[in-house]
Amino acid sequence: MYNVNLQLLPPDELALRIAKVQHEMLAQQLDAVLLCDNANLFYLTGRVFCGFIYINVDGSIHYFVRRPSILLGDNVHHISRPDEIASLLPACSAIGLEVDTMPYSRVDRLLGLFPGATLGNASKALRAARAVKTPLEIHLMEESGIRQTAVYDKIPELYREGMTDIEFQIEIERELRLQGCLGQFRVTGPDLEIFMGNILTGENAYYQSPYDFAMGGAGMHPSLPVGANGTLIRPNMPVMVDANGNFNGYMTDMTRCYIAGTPSDIAYKALRLSNDICERIAEMAVPGARTADLYNEAVAMANAAGLGEYFMGYRHHAGFVGHGLGISINEVPVLAPRSREVLVANNAIAVEPKFVIPGTGAVGVENTYIVGETGAARRLTNANDDFGQLA
Repeated sequence: MYNVNLQLLPPDELALRIAKVQHEMLAQQLDAVLLCDNANLFYLTGRVFCGFIYINVDGSIHYFVRRPSILLGDNVHHISRPDEIASLLPACSAIGLEVDTMPYSRVDRLLGLFPGATLGNASKALRAARAVKTPLEIHLMEESGIRQTAVYDKIPELYREGMTDIEFQIEIERELRLQGCLGQFRVTGPDLEIFMGNILTGENAYYQSPYDFAMGGAGMHPSLPVGANGTLIRPNMPVMVDANGNFNGYMTDMTRCYIAGTPSDIAYKALRLSNDICERIAEMAVPGARTADLYNEAVAMANAAGLGEYFMGYRHHAGFVGHGLGISINEVPVLAPRSREVLVANNAIAVEPKFVIPGTGAVGVENTYIVGETGAARRLTNANDDFGQLA
């Protein structure tokens, strides 16, 4: 039966998340934030709805719901248009809106509800709050990691000789959906689009996507130019699988390589190096570590092994080796050379040292980790990290 309670989070969990948002609001000198991005609505209620959440810096919270109209709960106000919000709220001198994801027309309209207020960036505040996971969020990511791993373990048996990359991807997607994957690959920002994952093999791995992904691929149509493009999977050709890990609204990110036959020496070397880089970054990923240092260590290892020119792409090189994730696949912190971010306990990061090698294709792994209080980061994605053998 449909739950009509708007707020689905346990009270203690909601209080913990609101406290983190308050902390970021104080840091940015915001009196209040007004939120409507689906990822932030889900973060603060456990559901997506059409409407807004208003949080005052004192921690009080109001929900303004357009649809579904049946939702109920404390401080839930049903509205037909945003203009009705103003009469229900106190004046404030600094209001935060999600300017990173909100159209200008909506920013302009909502700012008009708070006469005289200065505009602040609620996107930045929520991004920082969501970067540090609560125990419940970590539990949900652990669950997604277990279920994603179980599907990856079945991937070799989904292959049939003569398949193209897109045919193989469809079988992987089918298995994911049968095992409960929600299918949605939530991406923050207007410049990144992808369906349920990225399957690359052969020369398609060299194709530069317009998106800032580690891997490219031409895709099946220019309207979505990334990933599988119908390339035949040939013997001894690596197949890189980076498929959806969203089973409960919180994602894990995992890449593995498969092959029908025997990998070349350079392919095997690149895969072993990718695993070594993951292990090294996990060792370094402790509270206080600079994310730029993690990136630089990965580059140094690739260069020392003689594979630097193929690292994170060929011709075009992605400017990172890892990223935060959770509700969205691209959260903070980012492991990039110019990043000033520092890791803290309970950050969730995906580490993806990948190689694109002419004549070989795309090779590498990706794993999701939770930064601990001490010691190496803990891995959540535990599928076999060697080449999976396709029948």
